[in-house]
Amino acid sequence: MQFKNKIALVTGGARDIGRAISIKLAEGGAKVILHYYQSDEAAQETLATIKEKGGEAFVFKADLRKIEEVKKLKEFSIEKFGDSLNILVNNSGGLIARKSLAEQDEAFYNAVMDLNFKSLFLVSNAFVGMMSSGGAIVNLSSLAARDGGGGGSSLYAASKGAITTYTRSLAKELGPGGIRVNSVCPGLIDTTFHDIFTPEEVRKRVAESTPLRREGTSEDVADLVAFLASDKASFITGANYDINGGLGFS
Repeated sequence: MQFKNKIALVTGGARDIGRAISIKLAEGGAKVILHYYQSDEAAQETLATIKEKGGEAFVFKADLRKIEEVKKLKEFSIEKFGDSLNILVNNSGGLIARKSLAEQDEAFYNAVMDLNFKSLFLVSNAFVGMMSSGGAIVNLSSLAARDGGGGGSSLYAASKGAITTYTRSLAKELGPGGIRVNSVCPGLIDTTFHDIFTPEEVRKRVAESTPLRREGTSEDVADLVAFLASDKASFITGANYDINGGLGFS
């Protein structure tokens, strides 16, 4: 029970990687605020799973691109677990669509950046004041931040690149207060994201090109996030961890 008596907030915690992280932290004893926006049914399923395993969690729906809703999420967290937070996992985000530069416009730029980076900024800004020494922030970046992403994902890759840089900046700023900040950069993970945006033949080709010859799982990512959120990683901050089966390094 490495997270016993700790309070955790997981954004985008209803499905896929977010679900696995929420469950993993709860299994470790954390009390979890599970945020979601569109995945109502999945959020309730994740909550039910946590409770079946003996964990404690609450769900809250909010559009994290809007400061007013972030404030409501904070008020909800304080109402349920008090005015402290030990673990913040910024997982919320998405690709939206694959578009070439010629197809992109200002509205699409704003949509992608708001979803992936502005939301992370607003949540971090709102909740960091509730964190004290020993606290941990784990951001979800992407392999796209390393290699520029696949076709039509330039803005998504740029938004994730912003997260890796912001992770290093916050680690410097918050470190003197004992708060650690790291990120994980998943490669090809078996999630709804790739079910929607990546053709099956591409997934197969990429998986076969990795040294481990498979896609990753949400649980693989959750294990790494849990480690970085735990006291076992007490001297790790400002790091962006690749988790991609060796893709790009073979």
